[in-house]
Amino acid sequence: MKNGPQKNKTQRIIDFFRALFEVTPSKVKDAPIRYSKHDQIIRISLIVTAGFIAALSLQEKFSIEQLIGGFFITCLLLFILYRDIMRYKPAYIKKYNMLLLLGVMLISTLLIGRLFGYLLQSLSKGLEFKVLDSALFGIPIPAGAMLVSLIFDFHTAITFSFTVSLLTGLWLHDASFTIYAFVGSITAAFSVIRCKKRSALLKGGSYVIAVNILTVIIILLFKNELFTAKAPPSIMFAALGGIGVTAIVSILLPILEYLFKVTTDISLLELLDLDQPIMKTLMVTAPGTYHHSVIVGNLVESAAEAVGVNPLLARVSAYYHDIGKIKMPEYFVENQSGSVSKHDKLTPHMSSMIIINHVKEGVELARQGKLPESIIDIIEQHHGNMLVSYFYQKAKEQKDDVSPVEEDYKYHAPKPQTRVAALVMMADAVEAASRVLTDPTPARITSLVDRIINHIFLEGQLDECELTLKDIYEIKKRFSHVLTNIFHRRIDYPGFDFTDEGLYKELPKTLKGKSAENKKSSKEGTPPARPPQG
Repeated sequence: MKNGPQKNKTQRIIDFFRALFEVTPSKVKDAPIRYSKHDQIIRISLIVTAGFIAALSLQEKFSIEQLIGGFFITCLLLFILYRDIMRYKPAYIKKYNMLLLLGVMLISTLLIGRLFGYLLQSLSKGLEFKVLDSALFGIPIPAGAMLVSLIFDFHTAITFSFTVSLLTGLWLHDASFTIYAFVGSITAAFSVIRCKKRSALLKGGSYVIAVNILTVIIILLFKNELFTAKAPPSIMFAALGGIGVTAIVSILLPILEYLFKVTTDISLLELLDLDQPIMKTLMVTAPGTYHHSVIVGNLVESAAEAVGVNPLLARVSAYYHDIGKIKMPEYFVENQSGSVSKHDKLTPHMSSMIIINHVKEGVELARQGKLPESIIDIIEQHHGNMLVSYFYQKAKEQKDDVSPVEEDYKYHAPKPQTRVAALVMMADAVEAASRVLTDPTPARITSLVDRIINHIFLEGQLDECELTLKDIYEIKKRFSHVLTNIFHRRIDYPGFDFTDEGLYKELPKTLKGKSAENKKSSKEGTPPARPPQG
């Protein structure tokens, strides 16, 4: 009996931390794990509060009053941060990993700041003059804001900077450092808004160095210390702080991308490089699929701007959405050069299995190539659970004793869960259908786009993403515009006749005989002679 209450108490503690860091899976087998919005906020608040208390405890002296005050101030600032995200960036509330990442970054920024402060304080003890106040300007607080701007967005980085700067100033009991940290953080966040290369982080760091030095000069001017012995070390540490920001961001960014499965514009641009192994293989093995993917990329990038999603993510996803066709490229019509199809020798069911399997193959190739999870999800979802109607209808037309089962001719994948995945699905279908238009006038293209997207919508493929009817209208308009530009009419060139008869007249005499032989043999039902090679 003695061990009973103690065991229960221990179990309650274990259960508390398990609930804090884990998510209970659904009781339904293979059902997706869903997270409660309020549970997420409670967890993240507890984690950040624990981080603040841990950072506070690193100080040499603290009282219980400081501990309680710090706890309530942290809760207040977190509430402001939460309300801001809920109002302006509600998509982050639905993503557990993004909320957790934001909390971890807040803790890390505070702890790194405290660690640097502790080290600088220790180093300054052996010096003849006191440089601790100056050394504090070397704490790389803006690194957190730069990371948030790269991974999340500039708006979230502003709120993050406000929170971190206030908490840091609270530790140091110095209002001037709060201003210094906030100005540096805003500069760091702003400097990487359009960051497309990792080398651009150096440019962002140089901006932070310049603004840090300027802010320190202004602070010293207000304190009447600009022309004292404190000024040179303060300016030196401000510059070192900017260098530290660049170093920390360069090291932590790829680690955070990997651990939390997030993607930045820098990573996306690297994936667009044609020297990427998967892209090179696609271009060589399945050139028709590559060309199709490029056009799909143009379509989704144009529409992404209209519906407010990342155009770069949309384009990269379009480039990689059909990489599964690399395995058996000759079974897909865009890669077939002749009039004979390999599907002619297969049953409709076998053909549909090959077509459907390219999604699974694509996911496997993407995982082998270590593509971001966001792109892997789009590869998996870009056909949803649609029916391979061509082979299903072909199977129905065959006079077999057993009727085809519709479920056997469907893709077995989730419907698009994001707007980008839905864009890729619609663009993929529209681009493929546009190839059969004999006279692609603007009116016909608009009608085709309208019918294809309406069919996808009525099939329920867009039920699980956040597209509105207004978004769909804008997508149709953008798709029609891009396709109209692709299929625009060209003028006739004077003196050139590109009809069959005109081309025949231009042939050399040696080839005219071959051409006539081809025509004659085709009329008699025999295969035409091949043109001379090389």
